[in-house]
Amino acid sequence: MLSAAYQQRTIPLPDDPLSSVARLASAWPHDDFVVYENGAEWTFAGGALAEVVADRSGIRRHGPDPVEFPWSQAPLARVQELLDGAGVPQWRAYGWAAFELPSATRGAMTHEQRVLHLTIPRISVRLRDGHAHIASVDPVATEAVEAALFGRNRSFGRPTEPIRVRERGVAEYRRRVDRVIRAIRDGSLEKVILSRKIPVHDDIDLVGTYLAGRRGNTPARSFLLRLGGIEATGFSPHSVLDVTADGCATTHALAGTRALAADDDEHNQRLRANLLRDPKEVYEHAISVKAVIDDLSRVCAKDSVAVAEFMAVHERGSVQHLSSRITGQLAPGHGTWDAFGAVFPAVTASGVPKKAAFRCIRENEDGPRQLYAGSVLTVGHDGTMDAALVLRGVYRQNGATWLQAGAGIIGQSDPDREFEETCEKLDSVVRFLVPAQGS
Repeated sequence: MLSAAYQQRTIPLPDDPLSSVARLASAWPHDDFVVYENGAEWTFAGGALAEVVADRSGIRRHGPDPVEFPWSQAPLARVQELLDGAGVPQWRAYGWAAFELPSATRGAMTHEQRVLHLTIPRISVRLRDGHAHIASVDPVATEAVEAALFGRNRSFGRPTEPIRVRERGVAEYRRRVDRVIRAIRDGSLEKVILSRKIPVHDDIDLVGTYLAGRRGNTPARSFLLRLGGIEATGFSPHSVLDVTADGCATTHALAGTRALAADDDEHNQRLRANLLRDPKEVYEHAISVKAVIDDLSRVCAKDSVAVAEFMAVHERGSVQHLSSRITGQLAPGHGTWDAFGAVFPAVTASGVPKKAAFRCIRENEDGPRQLYAGSVLTVGHDGTMDAALVLRGVYRQNGATWLQAGAGIIGQSDPDREFEETCEKLDSVVRFLVPAQGS
């Protein structure tokens, strides 16, 4: 078993946290890292002391003391067990969970791709309050981080002419929306989030895109990663799950969307008022809130689940959303990963009821979603978790780069409006794509 203890060091930051974390990501000499922003804090996590990965066959820990388990009852509880057994005191892990994770745990997934990849890093750097708080088991990596923080800023290109997302896949997406509306009216489900992919043929600099996109967006969380064969950056509209050390769990329902212009407050206010009184959007939001309450009630103490915020309008980049926040206290016998399994994937990106929505998504989308609509997350030895919903991103895997966005379809949906909603969401990213140097 590995036994590793972090050495701690705090140094002043020469620049703002966003620029600093972008420098770290650009200078990192190894393959894998995760950048995660939560509130006023950015974290850079690089290298791996131990890793926990999962696919359709089961879950395993890589490292000095490898262990493997097939999927069984309470499958996600094994994640905490494997991380606890890595031999790293007071560990904190970073990584991602794919949209298809629940299908893998039920033995219903057909492809071979990973559905979970978490790493306990060799070095983590928390950037906040004008300082970098470094925790590392590797003095060489610590020196490299300090050199990167105080080195020259890397020069990034400017965003390209935006891809014309309103000219891509219009007829096909409308046909699929029509098909889903008929399925909903037949009574098999109430709501499904139907997404579409936009291939990106240019070579994109993901670090430059993260820097430009974060400056131009107002996310609840943001991320940049290269881990387990997946590269991505994005600007999440809300968290899937936040769990505190004392077992308070918080999740969100996000449903109902209108565009948000950067320079027309009067127009934005008209769209906001329209959003709040649109029967289709309000109904879609209400059934989403009910589904989230039902999910959280499976693992929380009786009568502890409450709607802490209902149908607020949150501005996220190029769109404004109806958002509700639901909280609960984990019941005895239920841990953080039980809560994650109850609410993941988020209703915001799946549908109601979830099993019927999963089936509908498989039948109407082109292949597995993988990271899109999944989660980038951090989890600790003390049971704390912060898991961002992966939307508003750009994704790269196996040499392909793409964008992806969806809209919530119900029986009253209009295919033209749902297509336009995907475009409004894509605008949060497509305006900030930075070409790689020399491309």
